Amino acid sequence: MPKSVSLLLGVHAHQPVGNFLHVVDDAQMRCYGPFIRVMHGYPEFRFSIHFSGWLFDYLLKRYPEDIGLLKEMVDRGQAELFGAGYTEPVLAVIPYRDRVEQITKLSRRLEKTLGQKPEGAWLTERVWEATVVPALVDSGIAYTTVDDYHFLCSGKSASDLDGYFTTEEDGRRLDLFPISEALRYRLPFSPASEVVSYLESLAREEGRPAAIYFDDIEKFGIWPETFSWVYEKGWLKDFIEGVLASPIVKTMRYSDYRKAARTRGVIYLPTTSYIEMNEWTLPVPAAHHYADLIQAAKNLGNYEQNKAFLRGGIWKNFFSRYPESNWMHKRMLSLSQRLDELPKKTRTPEMEEALFEAQANDAYWHGLFGGLYLPHLRRAIYRAIVRLEYLLDQASIRAAKHVCDIDLDGHDEVFVQNGMLQIAVRLDGGAAICEWDAYRLSHNFADTLSAPSEHYHRKIHFNESSPHTGGGIANPHERVSFKDRIVPEDLKTDGGPKSLFMERWIAESGTGKPCYSLIPERSGEYGLYFSAGMGGGKVGKHIRLDDNRLIVEYGFDAVGPGTFCIELNLAMPSCDGPAGRFRIGDDIIGGFGQELTVQNLKSLTLEDDVMGGKVNVVLNQGMAFYARPFFSVSQSEAGFEKIMQAVTLSFSCRPQEMQGPVFIALEVE
Repeated sequence: MPKSVSLLLGVHAHQPVGNFLHVVDDAQMRCYGPFIRVMHGYPEFRFSIHFSGWLFDYLLKRYPEDIGLLKEMVDRGQAELFGAGYTEPVLAVIPYRDRVEQITKLSRRLEKTLGQKPEGAWLTERVWEATVVPALVDSGIAYTTVDDYHFLCSGKSASDLDGYFTTEEDGRRLDLFPISEALRYRLPFSPASEVVSYLESLAREEGRPAAIYFDDIEKFGIWPETFSWVYEKGWLKDFIEGVLASPIVKTMRYSDYRKAARTRGVIYLPTTSYIEMNEWTLPVPAAHHYADLIQAAKNLGNYEQNKAFLRGGIWKNFFSRYPESNWMHKRMLSLSQRLDELPKKTRTPEMEEALFEAQANDAYWHGLFGGLYLPHLRRAIYRAIVRLEYLLDQASIRAAKHVCDIDLDGHDEVFVQNGMLQIAVRLDGGAAICEWDAYRLSHNFADTLSAPSEHYHRKIHFNESSPHTGGGIANPHERVSFKDRIVPEDLKTDGGPKSLFMERWIAESGTGKPCYSLIPERSGEYGLYFSAGMGGGKVGKHIRLDDNRLIVEYGFDAVGPGTFCIELNLAMPSCDGPAGRFRIGDDIIGGFGQELTVQNLKSLTLEDDVMGGKVNVVLNQGMAFYARPFFSVSQSEAGFEKIMQAVTLSFSCRPQEMQGPVFIALEVE
């Protein structure tokens, strides 16, 4: 037989649930549409494609012509559709029942609209745990793709990975295709002719070797420089025509290759994801140490030989690294359980839709990609969580008060709700409010993010750079760039989470310390009472809900000279945009992105057009007020940037000068 190699080219299209629609439209203009139209012009070039469910629905509704071209390619046997969870969840971190429902929903949608039921599945972020096998198989999936790195970690050599393997779990069989890292880093960054030559070098005379590629379609038009490179300069056409002109390279769909070739044998993979993810999941300083080990291996020239044994963390470490991610995840799991326990006749499609949206992966993690640092993506998760909880409460009455350790941190939280609002208060000595939900707005006002130490801060400190050399364009994994000017002040880290109603006592000497010994005294149906020693006396803290108002009242007993400070970190969807503003009476006094000082404040309104509501702040006695935006430094494929996470409101008073108790009431409209 003459030498040949089968090119299995797959692309994965996804936009996070809750992403701005203008971003999705831009992605369609620069990537999804052009890719589909170019591929449609070459019927002989076979490939596979996956769209996440909500993105597919959006494109079908708004750009039916392009989806019509995709259907033509499916009908003529050119394109193969891959399935996955409908909202692109990491399957390993949602319950089995939800895995099956998510996968089945997308498969049915694709079969109904495009006439093909997927046999293969895209595995979100290539996060592999053997526990996902039963759900995949039970959902009608016969094979999936993971990185070749997964196989190397099982002891396979790179030369073995030009075909598919078979695994099993709990009696279910699933075939696994190893995605080539070498191809991931070449397409579309290296010149087309070089990629074709590389593919030809993989050919053999026997054994049906395959060149296996499956990666983000966004690399073909959205990543920096790629639209010009791939379409305007013709990389994609040159690549397709170069492959079709080759007597050695044969394009195939995954399904066709699987029918034509036999499995290479049984394999059991460790729990892992792609190499870069294994670094992102590690906290500092472990991430520094891991990165240094990787660099040392590269310097010694033995990295490729040893990389399978230089393994970092696993995806679930994000829940350990980021309390905010963990809190969202555990809230989602608790609501999934409540929904599962409902009688089937009381469940609604709207409940399922909200649950699936709450399981979308993007806002749960952070690295070069991932959206935990993006407030609008976290807001989409909480919008789904709060909406689902409200729907469940309508179907099954819930107690006004509930105590549990929902986030598994060793401290209980108490949830108090009155049908309009809900608060969660940590019983860890601080008595801070870590969640405040408004059901009418489907919004959590405590959805903020602290400023942890990140591995990539070191790159900013060192101002590392890695200029690209060669005939192609730079891979974002290799670039260090800045969207915003970053100064040392921006990289300060927090000692804990940012919550609502965090108190601090500042003595006359100027030294201050948190009021971190607040202990529960008693509680009413919609109220909680705490007390702590302070300033030689005692402070009492009473938190309660009254219709659409959250009221926190402070009483002082024999407190000496000093200043009592209260901090609230409010998540306002407008962030530092023009749609959010402070108002006193009829006067707009500033935007959320500005610093603001008011002496003797008694009332204030925060208006947010994005949220579609406002928060009225009312004090029974005048207090000094200071507002400032809180920013964190994030990284993405476009570079380092500062992102506003919350508006921080600070109130202060001298208790000995106040006339009795003081309270702050937050009213949601």
